[in-house]
This record gives sequence, structure tokens and C-alpha cells, in this order.
Amino acid sequence: MRPDASQKLQAAAPKGSNRAIVAAIVVAVVILGVVVAILIGTNSKSATDQVGGSGSSAQPAGVIGGKGGGIFVNAATAKSNAPTLDLYEDFQCPSCANLEKRMGAQVASIAKAGEIKLVVHMLSFLDANLRNDSSTRSANAAACAADAGKFLQYHGAVFAGQPAQEGVGYTDAQLTEFARTAGITVNALTTWQKCTSSSQHARYVTDVQTGAEKAGVFGTPTVKLDGRDLSKTLTTADALVAAVKTATK
Repeated sequence: MRPDASQKLQAAAPKGSNRAIVAAIVVAVVILGVVVAILIGTNSKSATDQVGGSGSSAQPAGVIGGKGGGIFVNAATAKSNAPTLDLYEDFQCPSCANLEKRMGAQVASIAKAGEIKLVVHMLSFLDANLRNDSSTRSANAAACAADAGKFLQYHGAVFAGQPAQEGVGYTDAQLTEFARTAGITVNALTTWQKCTSSSQHARYVTDVQTGAEKAGVFGTPTVKLDGRDLSKTLTTADALVAAVKTATK
């Protein structure tokens, strides 16, 4: 009987050669998978950062207290022994605008003098009540102003320009005019406009609202001095100054 040629070829082949080829293919596939995973991860992170995710753009300048924390307005001037004044406000809140009208100048003055550590939390719950998005948009715009070093100026401009009728909200043109009033101009204004138009800090605004609720704050304005709620007793600028002096360590 004629010998089977396939048996001769199999016998002549180096032992383990098929295993080596298979192993090489497996290694190549694994390496390719790792490379693809890295590329996908990098692209996903980039996309997340662009929409205000976990990247550096998610929080505006001056935020303290971690995710959803308030903006520490006067970090450069606050004295180490100064008490912390936390303001919880919504830009669509008429009572908040009234508080700003009555005490805004005094708050800004003692903050500049370093007599308080001023931390502002801009809330957005009135969007749901008033069925618009002006609280979120104006809070995002104020956060963008913080990046420009003009948060308190912008904060004051928005409240000064609050519509007489609650719920009317703010137009994009008004928010931009507030930026000019706050002293954000030229290149800084261009950067601010990119920040606002992309809703760069919108996720941060949502986090602030969540953080405030976790802290037991469900209404505005809420004023806390070293954690003590003064909202119902703080009636005048003089009363604020007296409370600050008492709380100074």
C-alpha cells in the first residue's frame, strides 16, 4: 500500500510549531485589544471633559468643599480667624435680590477687608417652579465670571437686573450685558462667552443644588455664619456686622 504523504509531512514538521503560531496570534490580539481600550478611554475622557464632566473644566475657580461646594469669593483677602459667611441664593429669587439690595455692599466691603470668608452657593431650584432655565443659565454664567475673577461683581449685576416680574427670566443678551457691567471685557469676555454658550459649568450648578439640599437648605436666601442659620434674624447690614464681630475667633 502506498504510504500516506500527509503522515510524512506531519512527521517532518517541527514539534510545537502550530502551538507557537497560535500563541503568537493570541498575543497580537491581546495587544490590539489593549491599544483599542486605551484609545477609547482617552476619547471618552476627552468628551466627558468637554461637557463639564470629571475634568478640570467641571468646577469654576474658587470652589471649596469638594463636588458641589460654594465659591470662596475672597480667598485672597480673608483673615485666618475670620468666620465663614455662607450665602445660598437663586438668581430668580426676589427675596435674594432684596437681600443683595439691603446688604450686598456691606457684605462686599467686609469680604474685601477680610473680616469674613465669603462662600456663595448659587442654587437653581426655581427653574422647576417657574418652568424656565434662567436659574441654571445665570448660575453657570456667574461661575464663568468666577473663572474671570469677577464673581461678586457679576453676582451683583445679575440681582440688580432681575426682572420686576418673577418668572420672566434672563435672556442671553442680558447675561452678556451683566458680564460687561461686571468688568469682563475684551479677551476675558470672549472666554466668558465660550464658557456660557457651552454650559461649561452646568453640571457644577446641578451639584451645588444637590449639595445644598444635603446640607438641609431648601429655600433662599439662606444665610449661615459659621454654620449658624441667621436667615430669620438678619434684618440689617448693621446686624450682620455685629454678628460677624461676635463670631470672629
